[in-house]
Amino acid sequence: MGIIGFIIVGLIAGFIARAVVPGKDDFGILGTLVLGIIGSFVGGFLGSLFTDGGTDLNAAGIIGSIIGAIVALLVYNAVTGRKKNRV
Repeated sequence: MGIIGFIIVGLIAGFIARAVVPGKDDFGILGTLVLGIIGSFVGGFLGSLFTDGGTDLNAAGIIGSIIGAIVALLVYNAVTGRKKNRV
C-alpha cells in the first residue's frame, strides 16, 4: 500500500472510531488522520498477537485499523481524563 492509500485508510479508520466512541472529540482532520494511523499500527500489533507472526509493529488492514483506532481513542480518553461524566 502506498502512502496515499495509508492516508485514506487512516482517515476512514479515524472517522469511524470517532463515530463509534461516544462523546464529542475536538480533533480536526489532522488529528483524525493521526488517530487512524496510530490505530493502524495498534491494530497490526494486536493482530500479530493472535497469529504466529510474532509481535511485530506493522500496519493493519481497514478492519484492524478501525479496531486499533477505537482502542487508541479509548486509551487517549482514559489517560487524559476526557469524557468523564460529571454530576
